[in-house]
Amino acid sequence: MITVQQQPGSPSPASRHRYNLATRHQLVASGVPDGTVTSRSRPGGPWQRLLPRVYLLQTGPPDRRQRALAAVLYAAEPGSDPLSGATAALTGGAALALLGIPDAPCTPADVLIRAPRKLAGTPDVRTVPTTRWPRTITVSGVPSARPVRAAADFAARAEDPDRVRSTLAHVVQAGWCHPQDLHTELRAARLLARPGVRAAAAELLVGVRSIAEARARDAVEGTELPAPLWNARLHTLDGSFLASPDAYWPDEGVALEIDSAEYHYTRDAWQATLRRRLRLEAHGVLVVSATPSMIRDTPTEVLEAVRTLLALAASRPGPPAALVRGHQQLPLFRAG
Repeated sequence: MITVQQQPGSPSPASRHRYNLATRHQLVASGVPDGTVTSRSRPGGPWQRLLPRVYLLQTGPPDRRQRALAAVLYAAEPGSDPLSGATAALTGGAALALLGIPDAPCTPADVLIRAPRKLAGTPDVRTVPTTRWPRTITVSGVPSARPVRAAADFAARAEDPDRVRSTLAHVVQAGWCHPQDLHTELRAARLLARPGVRAAAAELLVGVRSIAEARARDAVEGTELPAPLWNARLHTLDGSFLASPDAYWPDEGVALEIDSAEYHYTRDAWQATLRRRLRLEAHGVLVVSATPSMIRDTPTEVLEAVRTLLALAASRPGPPAALVRGHQQLPLFRAG
């Protein structure tokens, strides 16, 4: 569940022990003696000290949501309402993981705090002072930066360009932000000077939505092949939606479909893929099928198949019965 935080408010009694978590300040303020907090959080006791001044009021291990909230409780200014998002907010990979972004790292949890305040981090929490305080939302009860800011903060600290590509693509593909808004946020954070981040932003603006598609785009751009449209929406001549192939050459009516095995574990999923391909072919679209591993390991073979179908399409008497509608690819320079 996600809600937008409006005005910071005072803590309510119901919010003080949310998800069996509380700070020492909250416990003492609610009437628990300081000595009781210490005794109950000793090894073997009913409570656990997860972080300095942050306690889990249960004996079982914390789940991912509790760990994320504990990081915010640790970083929030003492005496403030830690759930308001006014002095501490989850961001980066940990915030994206709460949104369900695949492979987003949960630890260390990046937590924004207001500069010039400084707070020592821990092995599980990395505090990030900022002068650009974001509008915050609540994700599964955890005050967090909006997805577009969390994605930019992730890109600022990630070292693997492929992971940046993949994670940013997942954020956009899941609908958490528009690629133009993400580009604006990356520019505001001065991250477009990094070649890997700039390349990932460029790919998203032209319609690329996965690392496999990004690799395919790299492969196509290294050849004489014309540039395709990425994830264009095709319609029949009467206006009905037909399909949205990963790459599409509209002049020739040739599509490249990158089919990952993870989406075809079930019979229904595989049959849906075949039906989509049949619909394309029934409307005159020639289809090249490949897997992400083929794009990665043997791109020349895939491109040769594309080249062959483009040549075949040029000799056809008429165009395919499919139209591209509402597709816009925003131009952006490539990383050098």
